[in-house]
Amino acid sequence: MGDVAMTVPVLANFQKQHPNVQVTILTRGLFAPMFAQLENVIVYEAKVRTDHKGFKGLWRLYRELKQLNIDAVADLHNVLRSTVLKYFFRWGGTPFVQIDKGRKEKKALTALRPKELTALKTTHERYAEVFAQLGLSVTLDANTVLQKEALSEAAIKVIGRNVQKWVGIAPFAAFEGKQYPLESMQRVLEMLKNADKYKIILFGGGEKEKALLKGMAERYNCISMVGRFPFNEELALISNLDIMLAMDSGNAHLAAMYGIPVVTLWGITHPYAGFYPFGQDAENALLADRSQFPFIPTSVYGNKAPAGYQKAIASIKPKAIVAKLETVLENERKR
Repeated sequence: MGDVAMTVPVLANFQKQHPNVQVTILTRGLFAPMFAQLENVIVYEAKVRTDHKGFKGLWRLYRELKQLNIDAVADLHNVLRSTVLKYFFRWGGTPFVQIDKGRKEKKALTALRPKELTALKTTHERYAEVFAQLGLSVTLDANTVLQKEALSEAAIKVIGRNVQKWVGIAPFAAFEGKQYPLESMQRVLEMLKNADKYKIILFGGGEKEKALLKGMAERYNCISMVGRFPFNEELALISNLDIMLAMDSGNAHLAAMYGIPVVTLWGITHPYAGFYPFGQDAENALLADRSQFPFIPTSVYGNKAPAGYQKAIASIKPKAIVAKLETVLENERKR
């Protein structure tokens, strides 16, 4: 989801700079609401578990897409499925350009040794390069983001209409190496609750997370969104937040699509790998202590942690997180 969300601000800029180009997004149907605001952009659902599964399914998908009279293909994912489609499209005479993920540079950046860090190209820049290779250059303007969306009556009933600042918190990540310990996150929630000036809204997914967030919501006077609304309504809620606290994960990118200030927590991954949320102030990233963990980053995705590094993210203190949230909110108030 995070990779898909990162395409949205790039496409928003693309649409603004190339208003006469029709764009078809090939992605899972679940993700379609992310693109709803973009003009001249339609979503074609990739049914990777049914109709388009396996080699024969990809051939079927190619045949379907050919009926759309596509002039060129920009592959922003570069995985096995899209590579198979590449050979089909090129065989059919359609230009097809794939993203350069910078695997060699990322391997060097995540080598298990102490190192001086150098920022790599952002994923957003890599997406823009694909379009440039097709003769459609894109300038990335950080101010080009999606607009705030109207809340449903059901969401308003749950959240309320009070004037407290809305603080979204997404405490989970795909891998342990980039997830803040829940006991520490609970201290963050306790401090925010005691401040008595925030509406705290919890985001996550899955049955296990649902149960955990339900307990945290009851204990710290929060509202858990897990399983309560369809994805499009959850996006609308995110677009109305005052701030989002997230890991190096999908929810950070969902908030950034709307220009919501995002405070991110980084463990064994690092913003220099290129996955920093679009348009966000670099100072809004709180990083694990590299004096204690000099090998960081050890992984691009958070799935490779050497012994003793699994809890590196715990070196970020709860007080520092709350202080950063308050600072960002105050700076936003002064704008």
